[in-house]
Amino acid sequence: MRVSELSTAAGVPVATIKYYLREGLLPRGETTTSANQASYGQAHVRRLTLIRTLVDVGGLSISAVRKVLAAIDDPDVPLHQMLGATVGTVTPGAGAGEHDEYRAQAEAEIGRVVDARGWRVSADASARDAAVDVLAAMHRVGGERLATVLDAYVRAVELVAEADLDTVSAVSDRDARAETALVGTVLGDHLLAALRRLAQEHVSATRFAPPPPETP
Repeated sequence: MRVSELSTAAGVPVATIKYYLREGLLPRGETTTSANQASYGQAHVRRLTLIRTLVDVGGLSISAVRKVLAAIDDPDVPLHQMLGATVGTVTPGAGAGEHDEYRAQAEAEIGRVVDARGWRVSADASARDAAVDVLAAMHRVGGERLATVLDAYVRAVELVAEADLDTVSAVSDRDARAETALVGTVLGDHLLAALRRLAQEHVSATRFAPPPPETP
């Protein structure tokens, strides 16, 4: 298909496609008999869908998308490292949290969780820093009240992680595995947040809803 047809198939403007081509995010099409034209296929539609998901839903920058796609496209990168690179890129790192007693407490608690659960995670994982930042903020704002959710969250996310990687394991193709892990993480974060809100509304209605008005 020509670039105009690719635009229609993927729902991406031609100008955006040309931008992705210049940035190296989208592979060049096969050259046709005309030097000014190229032919594109379903692989390009799939790549465009992936890029748009990362940018529009995941909120990733073009430079972050480039790093993710580079890890996916490099056949010499082992699967575990590739999955780590793809998921790590969409995970915010440490913020500008204060290095005070609350952060020290949060670092100790996250370390306890990692050790107690036997999690095999790197010491410099961006998600680890992000977890410390959030937990430290919980301690600053709510004392021990908010931070008591930590153990419950840990049990829940282990189940979620198992489900996530089950979907990855069900795919044999290397590139498809990376895309499944990446898109599943990006969209899964939003799905988890939405489901959490629904569950909170349900539990709140169960625990705190006022009694129905008395009938005369």
